[in-house]
Amino acid sequence: MSIRPFRDIKRRETKVISVGKVKVGGDNPISVQSMTNTLTTDIKKTVDQINKISEAGGDIVRVSCPDEESTKALKEITKNIDVPIVADIHFHYKRAVEAAENGADCLRINPGNIGDKKKIAEVISAAKNNNCSIRIGVNSGSLERDILEKYKEPCPEALVESALRNIKIIEDLDFKNFKISVKSSDVFLSIKSYRELSKVTNYPLHLGITEAGSFIPGSIKSSIGIGNLLMDGIGDTIRISLSDDPVQEIKIGNEILKSLNLRSRGVRIISCPSCARQGFEVINTVKILEEKLSHIEEPITLSIIGCVVNGPGEAALTDIGITGGGKDSNMLYLNGVQTEKITNNDMIEKIISLVEKKAEELKANHDTSI
Repeated sequence: MSIRPFRDIKRRETKVISVGKVKVGGDNPISVQSMTNTLTTDIKKTVDQINKISEAGGDIVRVSCPDEESTKALKEITKNIDVPIVADIHFHYKRAVEAAENGADCLRINPGNIGDKKKIAEVISAAKNNNCSIRIGVNSGSLERDILEKYKEPCPEALVESALRNIKIIEDLDFKNFKISVKSSDVFLSIKSYRELSKVTNYPLHLGITEAGSFIPGSIKSSIGIGNLLMDGIGDTIRISLSDDPVQEIKIGNEILKSLNLRSRGVRIISCPSCARQGFEVINTVKILEEKLSHIEEPITLSIIGCVVNGPGEAALTDIGITGGGKDSNMLYLNGVQTEKITNNDMIEKIISLVEKKAEELKANHDTSI
């Protein structure tokens, strides 16, 4: 048992699948995904955006493949990136076959929407022959007609029934390298659907609140929905769906995982909202540090507290801490211990230097242990 059992999350045991070089499920790290919003046929723009997503911490990237030109573009796109690609396919089975043959690491499909069993078998054969996994992507906005007629509206039972139907289609073709999602823009519907599905299958689950909206409301909806499920131990890979830059989706996804101690990538800043007691401009300081330290990948905790009310207590629990003091005199803490006083003018550069030094030490220790 850990020393703080109230923080422990027992992850649900699932099968392990491969999405290119990324393992999904089991005790593998929960991966963060996003999706390009460029025209897939614009190879340069698509590659540039995929690489930006990857640099921000994205583990897997999905691209839309609505036509043959898009699936052909995958062959060139995959030569210029270093992250697994999921081809988003709807309805036309040939697009799925082409995507698998042209370098996709995973196909996002609904087998029930592909067509007859012969067409589905062709897709599965292409996936097998090209080491390509599949995501069964059930969505409340595109349920099968007979299921929608049965339940009258999207509901947890409808989404789960659709998922199980599609699972059986793929299993009957002796294919097991797949994950499942049951998404909705409704937080309550999504949470309940995933919880019910997790009781009846042990395939890895891809979490998301679909069409969550713009940056602020979408981030909040996603944090509530995905966060609740992750705390239940449900979820093996996540995607934040925002009407915004895909890089923002990666940032929010990683922050959710960091908040729950499920992954530790980059600097975790603990900061106060500021008030009249602040010894320095907390808000501006935090904004600058977030930008200046965004390149750090090693897990480091940093507390930026404007006064002595909570500052020393927070600093005691972080790698590096600053507590605001009067007369332009702020206290620096290293590993919870008071180290020196620094002025407002020197503070930001000092913190950046210390964080970068800490990151180098962590990286060196990691390289030595391998």
